[in-house]
Parts: sequence; C-alpha cells; structure tokens
Amino acid sequence: MAESMRRRILLISVGGQIGWELLRCLQPLGEIVATTLDAGRGYRSLNLADPDAIRAMIRELRPQLIVNAAAYTAVDQAEDDVELAMAINAVAPGVLAEEAKRCGAALVHYSTEYVFNGSKASAYLEEDVPNPLSVYGRSKLAGEQAIQHVGAAHLILRTSWVYGARGKNFLLTILRLARERPELKIVDDQVGAPNWSRLLAEATAQALATQLRGFGEKWDAQLERLREVSGLYHLSAGGSTSWCGFARRILELAESSSRVQGITTAEYPLRAMRPMNSRLITDKFTGTFGLRLPAWDEALQLCMAEVR
Repeated sequence: MAESMRRRILLISVGGQIGWELLRCLQPLGEIVATTLDAGRGYRSLNLADPDAIRAMIRELRPQLIVNAAAYTAVDQAEDDVELAMAINAVAPGVLAEEAKRCGAALVHYSTEYVFNGSKASAYLEEDVPNPLSVYGRSKLAGEQAIQHVGAAHLILRTSWVYGARGKNFLLTILRLARERPELKIVDDQVGAPNWSRLLAEATAQALATQLRGFGEKWDAQLERLREVSGLYHLSAGGSTSWCGFARRILELAESSSRVQGITTAEYPLRAMRPMNSRLITDKFTGTFGLRLPAWDEALQLCMAEVR
C-alpha cells in the first residue's frame, strides 16, 4: 500500500465552499473519503441530522482524521428552523467528537464569529466570552462546546465572511446583482474580514502537516502532537472592511460600472441579528502553527483572477 494511503481522512462535506477546497488541499495528507448530503460522483452520502448514521460511518471507516466542513448556514432561515440548525451545528459535532475519541482520531471543525454579539470595540480573542445574537450563532457555539466537552484531539477554527469562486456567497451575489442593477445598496456599518475558502482550506492542511510530519512514524505519536495543540483558534485574513467596502472592491476588480451605496443595518432589516464587529485576532493560530493568512484584499485579488 502506498504511504499516502495509510492515513484515512473523513471529509464532511465536500459540497460546501471550504469542503470543496479541502478535497484538494488534504490530498497530500492521506486517503480521503468525502461525503455529501446526496451520494454521487464517488462521494458517500451522510445526513448530519442523523446521529446514528454518523456513528455508523465512522465505525465502518475508522479514520485517523475527521474534518467537518459542513454546517447549517442559512442564518435567517435558522430562526424558524431551530431543530435542524441545532441538529447539524450543535449535536452532530458532539457526535463526531465522541466517535473520534472512540476510534483514536482527531477532529477538525469550523465555527464562526457569529458566536459573539459584535459589541466589542476591538477585534475578538479566543478567550472573549461568546454571546450570540441568533439561532445560527447559538447553534455554532453549542457545537464548539460539545466538542470541547468530549475531550478528543481537536482543532476548532473560527472564521468569518467566507466566499469563493463557486457556490453561494457574497462575492458571487454581488457580481450577479451588478449585472442586473446600476446601483447596489450594501450595509456599511458591520465590519470584518472576508475570507477566501481556498486559503482557509490551505491553512488548515498546512497546520495539520506541521503536526503530522509525513508518514514515517506511528499514528499514536502524531495524534499525541495533535492533542498537545488541541483547542480553539481564530483563522482569518488580515485587515478589515465593511460589507459595503467589500462590495466596492469586488466591483472595482471586476471593472463593473455598477455603483455601491452604503446603508445602515437598520435600513436593511433581516430575520436574524448580525454582529456589528466580526474582527478576529489570529495570533494564537500563528504562534502555534507558524502560519498567517494574507490581507483580505490580497486574497480577494487572487480569487477574482480565478473568477475572471
């Protein structure tokens, strides 16, 4: 058996923005078994709202790494779909952690700045007390806490404002709307850092690689190193902007003639409340893994080159 086949990675779910990028980035680290909601194209189907299905798959595959890139991300819809949001974002991560601990695996899980209420004047540290404003935020916080309670080897990576060259996201929505309208009205009083899904996936794979260090040693030694760095980390691009600033830069890079008018959050009411401040301090991640994401504008330019 080839060396790269000796470590099995269960990737959940390849259909999302980060998951799609992880499918490529994790390849050097082992054999990937990827899941989607619906089986097809060689992927396994997995319903994260079904704890028994999660347990059965992990006990069958016995992976060394479980990377959970799935989430219920319909922030406004979650206000009315509480049960499903909690099942996917809160219960499932706990089950994944339990099964990871049971079979001697490590778990990587993604979370969100929506666990904070956004009232802090400066950027958020991992130690800041969460206080989510929405069902989505509460469900993601509950997922973090469930993983931490189990005590399996884990990395919880909080990030913000994820976009990419595929799927449903702010960048692609702005490009579409700019083709349809001469002027866009975008919220200008919420601040954060946009994050390209590819760079998040690459940073994840590189962070894991720093601890795994190839295939020459036994998994127990690699797992022990992952236990030593287990914890919650903020992973985000450098700098910050508003949604309006993000939109303006997208259209500038796209050479669009559509204009962007800044509005307040109050002028664009939504079902779920959003944090006004989504900025995250990432020094802990950099100090542990020696990695830092580039500034959000630099990453956007790279992504836009691919979109074009």
